Amino acid sequence: MNEAGQPLEGQADGTAERPDALLSARRLTKTYGAGATRIEVLRDLSLDVTAGEMIAILGASGSGKSTLLHLLGGLDRPTDGSVRFCGFDIFSAAGVDLPRFRSRIVGFMFQYHHLLPEFTALENIMMPALIDGWDRATAQTRAGEMLRMVSLPGRSDHRPAELSGGEQQRVALARALCRSPRVLLADEPTGNLDARTGEQVFSLLHELHASTGLTSVIVTHNDRLAARCDRRLHLEDGKLR
Repeated sequence: MNEAGQPLEGQADGTAERPDALLSARRLTKTYGAGATRIEVLRDLSLDVTAGEMIAILGASGSGKSTLLHLLGGLDRPTDGSVRFCGFDIFSAAGVDLPRFRSRIVGFMFQYHHLLPEFTALENIMMPALIDGWDRATAQTRAGEMLRMVSLPGRSDHRPAELSGGEQQRVALARALCRSPRVLLADEPTGNLDARTGEQVFSLLHELHASTGLTSVIVTHNDRLAARCDRRLHLEDGKLR
């Protein structure tokens, strides 16, 4: 903020996009319903995320944190405003290939692991790569590498029900990073875990963020974990503070 209390260029809710921003949102608005049932979740929200940065988004339940992540990752479209990756509007007809952006540029991690119960840990990690057109041998090799990165090399043949909560989230993290995305969007990745296991999973996420050159936006209710990020932003009344 400047001395007058106004956002500096490139800060949350500033209007001028930072030239070094990897991911930018400008004047995002998201509403649901119409007329008397209209609900405005996000209102004229702006954000810049630079390459290599880890940002924590905090806020009360129902404040729109998950909605913001969905817009940044191209899972949902804004009512108004834009999201840019490397300067290209991902929602513009002349912008980027949105399915390709979602599958190759962004890795998603959620509060619940969403692993497919009938498949092994290795097969779950392989799945996005196979859907993206990788040959099976290459996908399997990469999935094995990811299991080692998350310290679960001995769990490759275990199905989700045979894994602990922390192990399930480690597999979910490995799956999110399998295709080497540029951006990781994590929605309460430790929300279903006890404090000790949550710390372990977040420490691993933090380590992989640094070692793989990720750019990460993480929604969390945990102030202690948020303090370990490069920036903490609070979502209130549809805007970032």
